[in-house]
Amino acid sequence: MTMSQSDPNLERAAKIDIATLSDAMDKLGISGQCLGIKPLEHSFRLTGRAFTLEYGPVAAGGTVGDFIDDVPPGAVIVINNHGREDATVWGDILTTCARRRGINGTVIDGACRDTHLARELTYPIFSRSYSMRTGKDRVQLDAVNCAVQVGGAQIAPGAIMRGDSDGVVAIPPERETAVLDLAEEIQLAETMILQLVRDGLRLDEARRRQNYHLLQRREAI
Repeated sequence: MTMSQSDPNLERAAKIDIATLSDAMDKLGISGQCLGIKPLEHSFRLTGRAFTLEYGPVAAGGTVGDFIDDVPPGAVIVINNHGREDATVWGDILTTCARRRGINGTVIDGACRDTHLARELTYPIFSRSYSMRTGKDRVQLDAVNCAVQVGGAQIAPGAIMRGDSDGVVAIPPERETAVLDLAEEIQLAETMILQLVRDGLRLDEARRRQNYHLLQRREAI
C-alpha cells in the first residue's frame, strides 16, 4: 500500500506525533512502543505499513537477503536483528535502492551503517545503533513478512509504523482505528490545554477542564 493510494488510517496517523499515539496505546493496553529505537536525525519522519524481516545467526549458505525489489512503494521496512550491534543489516546500497523505489523508511532492532548517505538523501532510518561492521557472514535473512519483535513491540506485517524525533511506534492492524480515534481525542485535548494556558489560565485548571489526568490512564478491566 502506497501513501498515494487511499489509506485513510495512514493519513490520520501521519498527522499525530508518536508521543500522543503512545499515550493512546497505553490507555488501551497495547505495547506498541519500539523502545530504544531512535532516528539517525531528529528531523526524520516516517509513516507507512510494515514490511517485516527476521534475521538470525548465519548458517552455511546464508544470505543477508536481496529483498528490496519485493518491497512495495510507501512501505516501511522493519528488521528484527535481535538488537545486535556487532553486525549491520543496512547500508548505502539498500538506502539507495529504497530511496529510488519510494520506500518510506527503515526501522531496525540492530545496527545500520553508511549513515552519511541516509542523511544526505534524507532517507529515514530508525535503529538501535550504527557501526561500520558488516553483517555479511555474520547474519542471514530467515523470514520475510512474518511477525517480528522490535524494541519490545510485536509487529505484524501491515502494521502502521509511525516515527518522529522521539522514536517509533507500531499500531497493530486490528486495533488501529481504536488507537487513532483515541489519539485524536488526546491531541485535541492537549491543543485546548495549550490554548487555555496561552490565554492566561492556570495549568492545573486547564488540565482539569480537559480531564487531562484521565487521558492516558488505562481503564479498569
